[in-house]
Amino acid sequence: MRILYAASEVAPYIKTGGLADVAGSLPKAIAKEGHDVFVVLPLYSRISSTYRDRMKQEAFFFVDLDWRHQYAGIFSIEEDGIKTFFIDNEFYFHRDTIYGQGDDGERFLFFSRAIAQMIKALDLKVDIVHANDWHTGLLPLYIKDYSRGDEAYSRIKTVFTIHNLKYQGVFPPSILQLAGLSNEYFHEDGLKFYDAANFMKAGIVYCDSLTTVSESYAEEIRYEFYGENLQGVIRKNDWKLKGIVNGIDYDVYDPEKDPKLPYHYSKDDLRGKALNKEALQRLFDLPENKNVPVIGMVTRLVATKGLDLVRYILDELLQEEVQVVVLGTGEEEYEDMFRHFQWRYPDRLSAHIYFNEGESHLVYAGSDIFMMPSLAEPCGISQLIAMRYGTLPVVRETGGLKDTVKPYNRYTGEGTGFSFANYNAHELLYSLKEAIGVYDDEDTWKSLVVQAMTEKTDWAVSSEKYIKLYEELLLQR
Repeated sequence: MRILYAASEVAPYIKTGGLADVAGSLPKAIAKEGHDVFVVLPLYSRISSTYRDRMKQEAFFFVDLDWRHQYAGIFSIEEDGIKTFFIDNEFYFHRDTIYGQGDDGERFLFFSRAIAQMIKALDLKVDIVHANDWHTGLLPLYIKDYSRGDEAYSRIKTVFTIHNLKYQGVFPPSILQLAGLSNEYFHEDGLKFYDAANFMKAGIVYCDSLTTVSESYAEEIRYEFYGENLQGVIRKNDWKLKGIVNGIDYDVYDPEKDPKLPYHYSKDDLRGKALNKEALQRLFDLPENKNVPVIGMVTRLVATKGLDLVRYILDELLQEEVQVVVLGTGEEEYEDMFRHFQWRYPDRLSAHIYFNEGESHLVYAGSDIFMMPSLAEPCGISQLIAMRYGTLPVVRETGGLKDTVKPYNRYTGEGTGFSFANYNAHELLYSLKEAIGVYDDEDTWKSLVVQAMTEKTDWAVSSEKYIKLYEELLLQR
């Protein structure tokens, strides 16, 4: 099969969140199974010259957005068996940030339309176009629209993946004039969303197959609490909805080889993990004590990550013999919260209110427990990385957290972490105290660490499910 994978960010070229990790890893896993996979993203000005200097120009053409006649240059890099295309337009992509601009609707409308035109301009002859999140939500619609009169598009099947339903790309209906799309698409079963145009809804409605990033999240978004006002649309299209849990790239996250770690280790020899813990304590200015459990958090500091629960129990938690390390940025109230508790408990809590990729790897490797009490988590990769590094997650049973973390069973000894069901601060505290209690039992803790590190969390199984999905779609042609 020939597959075009479209995303607004792709690691290692540009990354703000988990979408980039998926877009950087899943295509490689599919290509390893013998398929031709192409990836496409915008050529942002923030992409390093390390990559820019190696790009070659493939073609250029123009995209008409109402009265605008916009240049679209196509550049490419080939790496790890994947050809990655970059769509160049400085008017749209030469910005300080990749999201949050006043004209995001126009910028990503251009991106989707340019991808659709690129398929024909480069004669890619793709079988599958796989779009991701609202930024490429119009792409399945463009493929369907163009297929009416052009054979180059009529054989293409589209897949649309929801990574986070909360962010939908909602814009005034006048944007359809820019898009060059007929008003016949602006109705309740199409783009229309409370008298606005919704890019996420376009992807859901017009794709041939709809996926999301865990089985539990696929169930949750059918209902009001998680449905973000699209639950009715999801239920109407649930005949084509499938949940496939994300994985992580074992080449990037490997405690035996990770260049970002001062010490390497494996499930058969955990001595390096203890040394990384000491290095983490030094970096975060905490007393070096191998007997005290270190609880780590690498997260965006926002409400959906469960930080309201953390706020209510942090004072009580820090009465225990523990250390807490936090890495991340976000909403000011949560940044200030961690600064306050760092001031009150300087020997027990240390917060680095910024993000650093190298430090994040050390938090994953050097912590004993990883705290992730999310209100909502479509899949999450932090818990997968933590388990890969032998750090046991404490999670709330929602979305991908429920699907990937096996709670400790004290009777059978099974488990890869700890979990709680309700969005309740003291259920979180109880789970943390349970983990701290098990930590004191050295043999049981080591057994759980080995089980977590043995858990298969790479893309092998998930990529097979995507390949099967693609094959089933092509049988419908």
